Amino acid sequence: MSVVEMEVFSNIQLVIITILMFLGGEVFTSMLGFMLSNFLSKRRHFEKDRVIDSGNWVENQEKPNTSTITNLETLERKSIKFLSYVVLGYLLVVHIVGSSLIFIYINLIHSAKTILKTKNISIQTFSIFLTVSTFTNCGFVPTNENMIVFKKNSGLLLLLIPQILLGNTLYAPTLRFIIWLFKKITRKSEFSYILDNRNYLGYDHLHPGTYCWFLVITVMGFIFLQFAAFCSLEWNSEALSGLSSYQKIIGSLFQVVNSRHTGESIVDLSLMTPAILVLFAVMMYLPPGTSFLPVRYQEIETSESSSKKKKKKNISIMENLTFSQLSYLTIFITLICITEKTSLKEDPLNFNVLNITLEVISAYGNVGFSTGYSCARQLKHDSSCVDTYAGFVSRWSTEGKVLLILVMFFGRLKKFSININGGKAWLLS
Repeated sequence: MSVVEMEVFSNIQLVIITILMFLGGEVFTSMLGFMLSNFLSKRRHFEKDRVIDSGNWVENQEKPNTSTITNLETLERKSIKFLSYVVLGYLLVVHIVGSSLIFIYINLIHSAKTILKTKNISIQTFSIFLTVSTFTNCGFVPTNENMIVFKKNSGLLLLLIPQILLGNTLYAPTLRFIIWLFKKITRKSEFSYILDNRNYLGYDHLHPGTYCWFLVITVMGFIFLQFAAFCSLEWNSEALSGLSSYQKIIGSLFQVVNSRHTGESIVDLSLMTPAILVLFAVMMYLPPGTSFLPVRYQEIETSESSSKKKKKKNISIMENLTFSQLSYLTIFITLICITEKTSLKEDPLNFNVLNITLEVISAYGNVGFSTGYSCARQLKHDSSCVDTYAGFVSRWSTEGKVLLILVMFFGRLKKFSININGGKAWLLS
């Protein structure tokens, strides 16, 4: 989702954007926040009635001795350090391996190499930029056409799909698997401590094993659902014209995987059926951690429940006044329709409620999907209109762009919002 074409940026500007994307990625920011919180926090005091039994915490009425407390403090500090190293290593390995594979692929495949040479884009810069953008779920590509020019390069698309998943929806399960693997290989107690005391360590992306399994199943289920719908409705469409059956399968898989927070695209979204656009809008709205989890598997943390009860009295008024996330999106869509009312009336084929809704939800989910703008769809032809590869928002008014910027911040910071579970005071009966 951009308001300018990507090829206007010089090589040094692309490098700067790459650095900004890396620093703003979820994995890096979560790691940095975790390390800073532990560095700045005071030395933790262990509860007097807790001791370790076979590597796990258990309740005990006896007061532990000083040596036991010291050992536990040492174990905790080492565990925090180990977890920081694992996340940092994860971050570096994915980026180094990912960019290296893309660099090798482009040098080996003549068609992909020719595209970059024609556009005067450095292969090294492109490889690193694309890897960082994909892993951090920014969706930017140094080419004006995004990934449309590479839609026949199925190998490149296959290299990007794992990076999309590892940087977003499957990050938590993969992180837990890596820690479990290190535990089995090294037999170090620190890794056992990390897995057994995830809530105490305070890293948001550490989840129980059961939840991780259901998260993987949910992610794959959503991908299969979208893939089946996309293939059935778009197989013979203009969007996939000129592709072989194999290229259509890989391209369709790449497109549906991108609907969950990445936003790279091999097709012109404006050519797709409304049903698929609505399905993508639903997928973009869902948070990365969305998972089907049976009630009997849901953990009830005593400490979290008690802390919520303590805070309930202080925020009860705010809870009653806040709306749900979906309600706020509806308000934003309504306001943008007001700011763009002239265009909605005079240019209904480009400016319609579905396109605006898709743009708003894409901004909220930090995805980047956009239907773009076509001068050919204008009812009143404007001779000065020039087609570009910039996003649909580039044609909005200044007020509309400002509102969409607010939606982006709202979506990016939604997990810190007090109204993440808002709207409970409203009864629909």
